Amino acid sequence: MTIIKTQLLLNYYAYPHTSSKNWVTFVHGAGGSSSIWFKQVRAFKKHFNVLILDLRGHGDSKPTLKDTFNPKYTFDSITDDIVEVLSHLKIKKSHFIGISLGTILIRNLAEKKPAMVQSMIMGGAIIKMNFRSQVLMKVGNLFKSVVPYMLLYKLFAFIIMPKKNHKKSRLLFVNEAKKLYQKEFIRWFKLTSEINPLLRLFRAKDIKIPTFYVMGAEDHLFLPSIKNIVSKHSSSSLYVVDNCGHVVNVEQPEMFNTRSIQFINSLG
Repeated sequence: MTIIKTQLLLNYYAYPHTSSKNWVTFVHGAGGSSSIWFKQVRAFKKHFNVLILDLRGHGDSKPTLKDTFNPKYTFDSITDDIVEVLSHLKIKKSHFIGISLGTILIRNLAEKKPAMVQSMIMGGAIIKMNFRSQVLMKVGNLFKSVVPYMLLYKLFAFIIMPKKNHKKSRLLFVNEAKKLYQKEFIRWFKLTSEINPLLRLFRAKDIKIPTFYVMGAEDHLFLPSIKNIVSKHSSSSLYVVDNCGHVVNVEQPEMFNTRSIQFINSLG
């Protein structure tokens, strides 16, 4: 049985399991949608209750009238959207799986509502913006209102996922991003103004929630900082996927699913 959202801000799909008490909630990245998890849903719903959702303005979560007059979003407001869905479904705690910017939202949720987070599986995780990614953000801020957002998005996708074997991930995210509007892209891009202090807090604080990072060996922008944080945070572990870039769940879905399910089961 599948439960589909009818009235909340976020569109979601819930797949209850006949016997498992464990929930697994999937959070996509900026420009994506719940559709990027289709290979995970098939595998995970055999073992767990599964929840996937479309973040505000993405997929079938259309911007509200209130959003029309809202010039920017915050990480807290978007995190609250996720909490609203869990509360509506009476899910008191869940394992969370995120990709890219979704990992920042999950870590922020763990900061705000730690009792709701059993564990965090972070694919293509972002914990620090290196020099190249900082330059990328500044270029985007300069041109976000004058250059068609799809040109910027394609540029960012190519810089983050440059190799031939990353093409499938690039195309998936570019095609999903086409469903956004220019104003919606700008609202999400403005989140970059608060990203550095938030990531600084996350690096400084070992939150003591079991955290499993799954990173592509070719994720050149973000892997080095994840290796560093895992060496400092006792609750964290890392698995590096060979021949893989930023979007590990799309490029290597079987490996991602196997390792993630093993991690959740290891927690008892």
